[in-house]
Amino acid sequence: MGQRTPLYDLHLALGAKMVDFGGWDMPLHYGSQVEEHHQVRRECGVFDVSHMCVVDVSGSQAQAYLQRLLANDVACLQSPGKALYSAMLNEQSGVIDDLIVYLTEGGYRLVVNAGTRDKDLAWMHAQAADFDVDLRERRDLAMLAIQGPKARARVCELLSQARAALIHELKPFQGLPEGDWFIARTGYTGEDGLEIMLPVTEVVSLLNDLVGAGISPIGLGARDTLRLEAGMNLYGQDMDEQVSPLAANMAWTIAWEPAERDFIGRPVLEAQRATGCPSKLVGLVLEERGVLRAHQVVRVNGIGEGEITSGSFSPTLNKSIALARVPAATGDRAEVEIRGKWYPVRVVKPSFVRHGKTLI
Repeated sequence: MGQRTPLYDLHLALGAKMVDFGGWDMPLHYGSQVEEHHQVRRECGVFDVSHMCVVDVSGSQAQAYLQRLLANDVACLQSPGKALYSAMLNEQSGVIDDLIVYLTEGGYRLVVNAGTRDKDLAWMHAQAADFDVDLRERRDLAMLAIQGPKARARVCELLSQARAALIHELKPFQGLPEGDWFIARTGYTGEDGLEIMLPVTEVVSLLNDLVGAGISPIGLGARDTLRLEAGMNLYGQDMDEQVSPLAANMAWTIAWEPAERDFIGRPVLEAQRATGCPSKLVGLVLEERGVLRAHQVVRVNGIGEGEITSGSFSPTLNKSIALARVPAATGDRAEVEIRGKWYPVRVVKPSFVRHGKTLI
């Protein structure tokens, strides 16, 4: 038996098929993964993301600590509520985890991946030894993500006037408190929406209200195809401690300035930038029938080979797509080996669908 979120029993009552996900018992789907995918793209749906790890960082050196810990620079967060996406690197510039950090009135709030919770916390505490900083894991909080083009409007109909007003004012990649709730306009689907952190004691009631109002519960299966269509990396597949952010389409998350900011992994990362990273993360589109899967070999004529890191059938595009790490010189065509046969694929920017629009 794995770890369970406060919503485990409610998932069963809603008919969820439960699976192991990084040591957690989580819903894969509630009947049809494809229908759940379309529901989010067309209207909205609600995900249980209470397995995610929330850490509050405070203390007189909280900013300096995070400027050392993260590849992105929290100094660019100028007002409470602003959020930043960043990698947390090891000394060899491998990705320990990717995360979101919010500036709060009392310091910072980090949201890191569930499957990396223990190693992340150990690393963060080890790096905190030289700083006047306090790390507090918020196990008292649960978290729901309501995603889709109608998500904010539908949620506002159900919440108090004060919380609805906050949601109307939120800008993308911003999160603010309202009472003991923290409401953010972030997500992992390529659609607009919200992520709500709230006391564990209140989350069952909120999910019941959302589902009762006709907002469909969505499982991990649709979550994966939605994030893949949006070109969003999955930790442990598209990047890990052996992969540089330069090889994971994450160069945009690195703040090189100010040059004197000595974040962990910077010397190795600068050397890679100077010599050129030998590989890159791209998108693949299979124009023929078939399904692209992780670990399939990608062959680039005259250049070399790579590997699919994430692949699946795209319900929105009605064709198979993938993220793949390939040689840096790869152009717009390649081949993928599927069951002993080679199939041509189109190489595209690693983002296929955003805000309901096809990008390829």
